[in-house]
Amino acid sequence: MATIQECRAALDRLSGNLARADEGVRGAASFDRSLSCHITDLDQTFTGRLDSGRIRVDALMPGPPATKAEVRLAMTGDDLVAMVAGELRFAKAWASGRVRLEAGFRDLLRLKSLL
Repeated sequence: MATIQECRAALDRLSGNLARADEGVRGAASFDRSLSCHITDLDQTFTGRLDSGRIRVDALMPGPPATKAEVRLAMTGDDLVAMVAGELRFAKAWASGRVRLEAGFRDLLRLKSLL
């Protein structure tokens, strides 16, 4: 089972990957939205923002998200680490229910190109 430190490192790597991505991907991620990522097996939630093509983590709180972020993710720590490492494809994990993504319709359309 992935630790909370491994999950935080995975979010940092994902943020770096977005920042180094090509123009199309970076453009799709360059909107400003509140973000939460609930690590279900550890029952911890990272909160922050998706801003200018980067993920900024502001806090870590126990339990599910206390407030409803504009972009909400939920998954196990192992799945987060595997996705960022390229070992698990988001579409397959999402389709099988291993990863949950909730956002407004327009945001989902923009995020589609990232995933």
